Amino acid sequence: MAWHDGTVTAPLTPPHQPGPHDPWEAPPSGSHLASSPDDPDTATELRQAAVVAVLVALSGIALGLLWLWLAPRVPLVSDDTAVFLKNSEGEEAIGADGTFVLLAIGFGALSAAAVFWRLRRGGVLVVVGLALGALLASLIAWRVGVWLGPSSDVVGRAREAGQGVTFDAPLELHTVWVAVLAWPFAAMGVHLLLTAAFGPRDVEPDWSYYQGPVQGPLAGPGSGSGASPSSSAGSAGPG
Repeated sequence: MAWHDGTVTAPLTPPHQPGPHDPWEAPPSGSHLASSPDDPDTATELRQAAVVAVLVALSGIALGLLWLWLAPRVPLVSDDTAVFLKNSEGEEAIGADGTFVLLAIGFGALSAAAVFWRLRRGGVLVVVGLALGALLASLIAWRVGVWLGPSSDVVGRAREAGQGVTFDAPLELHTVWVAVLAWPFAAMGVHLLLTAAFGPRDVEPDWSYYQGPVQGPLAGPGSGSGASPSSSAGSAGPG
């Protein structure tokens, strides 16, 4: 674009030369808009996600052992014909589910904090690895507790115990998916909160325009050029 008054042509912007603060100009190499060298690439992030998933899944063994140790036992008693709850109004059955859920929430918070502390710059793949590992850990904990707990052969144990003798019911979850999903949801929530509070911040780009003196037909008396377009045109006339 250029300004014409019949005698003088004044280009507003030099051709092929963006302004000093052109918002559409590509950022130069080494600027703050370029990717940080600390950010992992895709291959590195995949390896980190796999390691996180495996380590978190293995920690489900510890949850299973704690659940087996802390969960309340459900007492059973038998006669010659059937097996009954010794205390029909007891809350031991739902207590096992509540113990598992509380432990899973605690393990979820700890695993999310550990992953955030170790891989603060981890991307989406690391978070996915944390979620998958937490789900596998809950399943492993459930099966470890059931496997190491009292036998599921209630009839056989009743025969071994004898008539009127109290024995423990098998350890089990009545709300399986609620308990199993407690760890992944707790891990995702805590990781999100930690990222929002302490995660790395992206530097905002400077999109401000150049505020120097205006040149061309829009320039006023106070534009800093020292002369108006009409006086410039008069001084540059044929002479």
